[in-house]
Amino acid sequence: MALEIKDLVFGYGERKVLDGFSFKAAGNKVISILGPNGVGKTTLLKCICGFIKPQSGSVEVDGKNIRDMSSRELARHIGYVPQKCPVPHTTVFDAVLIGRRPYIEWGAASRDIQITWEAIDVLGLTDLALRYADELSGGEFQKVQIARAMVQEPSVLILDEPTNNLDIANQHMTMHMVMDAVNSRGICTIMTMHDINLAVHYSDMLLFVKNGKIAGYGSSEIITEELIRDVYGMDVDIIDHLGTPFVIPKKGYQHFHKHPHSAEDHLLEGYAGTEFIE
Repeated sequence: MALEIKDLVFGYGERKVLDGFSFKAAGNKVISILGPNGVGKTTLLKCICGFIKPQSGSVEVDGKNIRDMSSRELARHIGYVPQKCPVPHTTVFDAVLIGRRPYIEWGAASRDIQITWEAIDVLGLTDLALRYADELSGGEFQKVQIARAMVQEPSVLILDEPTNNLDIANQHMTMHMVMDAVNSRGICTIMTMHDINLAVHYSDMLLFVKNGKIAGYGSSEIITEELIRDVYGMDVDIIDHLGTPFVIPKKGYQHFHKHPHSAEDHLLEGYAGTEFIE
């Protein structure tokens, strides 16, 4: 199981959000994509999932270009958990079972039911299985979305800010469950993160984005004060905690990005997460 991004180029109007973006990711590995708002992290995920088409370049899963896949086949290879999703008025069980649609012909088979129950159990949702999804907390529904993606049995799992709006306990609980599910199935997992320290804790590889290009890609060893200053425009201290780097902003740190942005810059940033279909 592997994912390969080759020379991906995508832009909104004349602004290039992804500019020759290339990297590889192997199965049973977790890669976190990091960088400030508006640099194209969510756009990259949408290109990988086939929701938007890049101007050039390709996305390959297990050696096959996603452009050559039907939507049904693509859903069997890539599972996607967005930041926000409409909450259906269905039971948790049915909300997770929907993830089996790429495999269901006329009706759910015994294997579909079994896989659904297994995912519900792994994500700690068994006691909520017959509750309606729109009665759940935000953290509980986040687990439902992850379970729904897992039952697709994908080669690649895409998570867009999986810990967004969760308290610290639920952040770690959710990430532990994701890691357990990933490790047990050998899935290649790509996730966008804002919290560098949380990403370091749960990722095998870190990919920093700046100006539509890769500013750094590797294990936690790539994290330096210089890299953080280059990508985020801020001064930090890097301390070692049990062999793991921990990033701490300096008190009264100096921000180095030029201000103010032009009105055009702000407008383009506003379009950064917008879905455009060619």
